[in-house]
Amino acid sequence: MEDKPHYIEHRKRLRERFQKTGAEGLHDYELLELLLTYAIPRRDVKPTAKDLINRFGSLSKVMDASQAELEAINGLGATSATLIRLVKELCAAYLSERMKGRDALSSPDAVADFARMKLAGLPHEAFMVVYLNVKNEVVEHQIIHEGTVDRAVVYPRRVVEAALAHHAAALILVHNHPSGDPEPSQEDKRLTRSIIDAARTVDIRVLDHIIVGRKGYFSFHENQLLPDTAR
Repeated sequence: MEDKPHYIEHRKRLRERFQKTGAEGLHDYELLELLLTYAIPRRDVKPTAKDLINRFGSLSKVMDASQAELEAINGLGATSATLIRLVKELCAAYLSERMKGRDALSSPDAVADFARMKLAGLPHEAFMVVYLNVKNEVVEHQIIHEGTVDRAVVYPRRVVEAALAHHAAALILVHNHPSGDPEPSQEDKRLTRSIIDAARTVDIRVLDHIIVGRKGYFSFHENQLLPDTAR
């Protein structure tokens, strides 16, 4: 009888550790390794998992990588790359569902968590609007513009038109900084002011503008940068 490959028992132990303690019981590369076992059934995937972490720098950056970037890694194919990207999209869908129907002002972390998952890892700027009803409950979200590495051109009129189409009573503006630093620029502040002014003409309030990056997020509302008339 042939001996089983050494990684068979190792995979079993990984699964048992995860079942017993969850993610806290495993290193980042071990979580990635366990995930890859479901796409690559007949090979030791520990070296591949470690290579991914070393190549991209962290688990979060692995999850942010594109299909092409993942497939370029030795040992990964289209199926395993798709599985990694699917996990991130499932996380974003989960956070989106948790965010909907909740009061955005009393649950600001829910919006920020979703925004970071959806936008923080993008290599280019994207501008998203979260639409709320009269109770400040999230009803929908939409990316209305994507731009270059450091610039997304957003027109206040387009934001207002989209808000009216969604029957929104209030908005939360969200965009990312690919540099990783969420600190607002002067252009970010001017754009926020312009959108507030445009939205006010149709009695729509802007509750917040959240900027996300790998280093965290910045909230105009939390930092008292929104005029009183916007809330």
